[in-house]
Amino acid sequence: MNITVLFNICCSFVSSADYSRMYPHAAPMDQGFSIPSQFLNEPLVANVAMQYGQALVGSGKQLVDRELEKYVPISRLKYYFAVDTGYVTKKLGLLFFPFTHSDWSVKYEQDEPVQPRFEINAPDLYIPTMAYVTYVLVAGLVLGMQDRFSPEMLGIHASSALAWTVFEIIVELITLYITNIQTNLKTLDLLAYGGYKYVGIIFAVLLSILFHKTGYYAGLIYCSLSLAFFL
Repeated sequence: MNITVLFNICCSFVSSADYSRMYPHAAPMDQGFSIPSQFLNEPLVANVAMQYGQALVGSGKQLVDRELEKYVPISRLKYYFAVDTGYVTKKLGLLFFPFTHSDWSVKYEQDEPVQPRFEINAPDLYIPTMAYVTYVLVAGLVLGMQDRFSPEMLGIHASSALAWTVFEIIVELITLYITNIQTNLKTLDLLAYGGYKYVGIIFAVLLSILFHKTGYYAGLIYCSLSLAFFL
């Protein structure tokens, strides 16, 4: 038995040595898993993987956009932010000096209103959004000048202004529903027109810094009359 076992061991050793001489570059059995990494380094495989990843990302984006469109009209929101520098300048002038404007009609193209950048009378959400952010910053400036600034106070001003805007929209929608008034105004239109008031509020607050209460109330009264005429 001992001679047989010794013979088998010697045969195994000789076979391994012969295999190593015949295939000196052969990888050991425990390194066989390096093949997939070499396979992925091939240009064709890399391109296919990249194209598949791009297709997967595109499909995911379409799915997210489709689900988000059910709750937030993204395509409609793009219309309200289609503005340029010329429109913003003219619209701000119209908000402050609406008394010289005569034609308030909104132009249509193929039953759709023209984008704000081409129609000064069209409502937009860019100016209201920027005005709201600027109002919060100006409120923080005033609080700092009064030695009352804190993140909590700034948050209260921002959240209360936003809450009042939402409350105004709800009241307007309920009023339109109860009175059964037929109008082409959409909810986003009401949000845009309601947001223009922040332009006048900013002007009044800045006047209060220079002329205290007198400047504040004078600016507030003028901007209120201008906004009423504009609307």
